[in-house]
Amino acid sequence: MTVLLQLSAGRGPGECRLAVEGLCGVLVREAASSGLTAAVVETVPGSPGLLSALVRLDGEEAEALDAWARSWEGTVRWTCPSPLRPEYGRKNWFVSVARVVPPPIEDLGIREADLRWETFRSSGAGGQHVNTTDSAVRLRHRPSGVTITCDTERSQHRNRALALTRLGLALRARADAQAQDGAQARWALTVTVPDRGGSAVRAYAGPDFARVR
Repeated sequence: MTVLLQLSAGRGPGECRLAVEGLCGVLVREAASSGLTAAVVETVPGSPGLLSALVRLDGEEAEALDAWARSWEGTVRWTCPSPLRPEYGRKNWFVSVARVVPPPIEDLGIREADLRWETFRSSGAGGQHVNTTDSAVRLRHRPSGVTITCDTERSQHRNRALALTRLGLALRARADAQAQDGAQARWALTVTVPDRGGSAVRAYAGPDFARVR
C-alpha cells in the first residue's frame, strides 16, 4: 500500500519553509523506525527551505500504514527561535500535512492520446543499474508541455502510476495558479496553515527537530 503526504508552508514566512524542509527528514526517519518506507518524491523550492514537499509512504500492512499516516495529518508545530531573524520574538512555526488523493486523469481533461511515454533504465550511484529492465519512465503531456520523470520504483507499473499522480498534481496546480492571477505554480495544494498551536497533531522543537508531542 502507498500513501502520499503533502507538507506545506502555506503562506507562512521563511521559517515555515525551513520547517517543511526539516520535517521531511523527520518524517522519513520516523517512518523507518516504524517499519515503513518513506521517500521525498517531489519538492517545490522556497527561499529559504521548501514551499512544499510530496512524500511517498509504503508499507505492507494497510491498516498500520493508514494509522501512521493519519498521525501526521493536520498542523505540525515547530518551536525554535528564528534562524533568519535572531531578534524576532516569535518562536512557533506551523506546517500543514495533508494526504494527497489526486483526481482521476479524466476529471482533469487528460486524454491518453495527449500522453507520450518513454522508458529507460534506472541508474544507481556511480552509474550502476538498479535493475536490468527499463523500469524508469518519462511522461510528457503534449498540450501543456509538462514532463514528469519517475525512477524511484523498481517496477515500471509503479513508476507509471506515480508519474500520472504527479502529472495530475502539476496540472491542477497550473489551473489553480492561472485562476488566481498568476499565483505561484505548483503551489496549488497549499492550504492555509492555522497560526495557533492548540490544534497541532505533532510538535517538534529546536534546530534538531526533537519531538515534544
